[in-house]
Amino acid sequence: MAVSANRIELLQIADAVAREKVIDRSIVVAAMEEAIAKAARSRYGAETDVHAEIHPKTGELRLSRHLLVVDLVDNDAVEISLEDARRRNPAAQVGDAIAETLPPFDFGRIAAQSAKQVIVQKVRDAERERQYDEYKDRIGEIINGLVKRVEYGNVIVDLSGRGEGIVRRDELIPRETFRPGDRIRAYLFDVRREARGPQIFLSRTHPQFMAKLFTSEVPEIYDGIVEVRAVARDPGSRAKIAVTSRDSSIDPVGACVGMRGSRVQAVVGELGGEKIDIIPWSYDRATFIVNALQPAEVVKVVLDEEAERIEVVVPDEQLSLAIGRRGQNVRLASQLTGWDIDILTEAEESERRQKEFVERTELFMAALDVDEVVGQLLASEGFRNVEEVAGADASELSQIQGFDEDTGIEIQRRAQDYLDRIESEQDARRRELGVEDDLRTIDGVTTPMLVAFGENDVKSVEDLAGCATDDLVGYTEGRGPDAVRHAGFLDALGLSRQEAEAMIMAARLQLGWIEAAPEPEEGAEVEAEPA
Repeated sequence: MAVSANRIELLQIADAVAREKVIDRSIVVAAMEEAIAKAARSRYGAETDVHAEIHPKTGELRLSRHLLVVDLVDNDAVEISLEDARRRNPAAQVGDAIAETLPPFDFGRIAAQSAKQVIVQKVRDAERERQYDEYKDRIGEIINGLVKRVEYGNVIVDLSGRGEGIVRRDELIPRETFRPGDRIRAYLFDVRREARGPQIFLSRTHPQFMAKLFTSEVPEIYDGIVEVRAVARDPGSRAKIAVTSRDSSIDPVGACVGMRGSRVQAVVGELGGEKIDIIPWSYDRATFIVNALQPAEVVKVVLDEEAERIEVVVPDEQLSLAIGRRGQNVRLASQLTGWDIDILTEAEESERRQKEFVERTELFMAALDVDEVVGQLLASEGFRNVEEVAGADASELSQIQGFDEDTGIEIQRRAQDYLDRIESEQDARRRELGVEDDLRTIDGVTTPMLVAFGENDVKSVEDLAGCATDDLVGYTEGRGPDAVRHAGFLDALGLSRQEAEAMIMAARLQLGWIEAAPEPEEGAEVEAEPA
């Protein structure tokens, strides 16, 4: 192969490769130049600094050798003396490079093969970079392609000749099969650079795959009038999608269902018959959770904002429907709302309320030394513990049916005496455990906390300052029905995470481990925190 053989042919080859690989023509030309330069170095010596230039319009090839201008030549293959350089260019200076034109030559077989490998590798690198740049910005889109092959259950997808994607076996809907040549739609959820080229990861089980399918089927979602707020899927079986409308005149659920169910059926068909519950989203968490448990009817809900748990009471005959087959309905509702959901029947809730009523009655009888009737009256009025009784107004107690003012005052006195006695016993226990008095100076610390501190070897301000919040109030690992609760030693006292953090920071501040935030100067404006 002669490098001077056919100037136009070089450009034709560059154009053909650039079109086939969908890369820039200049990249292919640069790869050719590097390949020809490498082949030339095999002719003129590996140390020789050979450069090849292909004219982008005429295809003319120019070979040159670059020599460094030096005072004293050590290697004449790469260096030239200043005197010789100035014969060629009178303005030459030490450190300049002098280009020396080389004559065209014929590649040998080995040199031609080496040049080919350089071109192939450069083009492949450019193609990989192009694929990565193209698809990294398309994460979150639905991709269409043809099944190229199936390997160990993983589906390799040809993306219209512009790359290959992979749908791993666990990202396929259960029981669906694909054969080479089948058309496939999937959600692009990740693109990674790897040694063998960019890996384009696709999924048909991702919750957002269903959301994007609805976007393509429902014009109101595409236009932003209806918004998909949450999706939960049990791929191939059942799913729940929460939607809301920014226009009060448009029903978000009806828009997603379509005329005679045409829109939702198109999505169901793509997902292999997966049943879909379309749920109206609500800012009110209780309402949203009730909607999410459809088709089950809910009688009552009790929210625990701090623990992000909710108790839902359903009619006895609705229990199996609310839980769903193998817990599917409540599990999907939990994933959709982000809350842990406990389901009780009316009978179970009634039984629990009766048990709590009896326990409170017995507590008041023992603590306040009253008979069963008085204990029941206090429990039925909603008092949950002795602290609430002691903290109530005497007038509030006197208004209970069967009580007068003297009775209210006496009950309140007995409640306070009981609390004082418990406080004294706990303080004695605290001293017995060796808990220092200084811990009382920390804002928010109570005597029951001091006892719990002592039982867990926290006996000084320094010990408390060295604690982590998780030690005091525990933490929850994961969300929904799979969440695992790790207990803290103050859990039983109902301490919130914010209160625990405040106590630890107060201890560290007292010891000088941290500095207090500076207070604003008098008259200075304080920037308001964003709502």
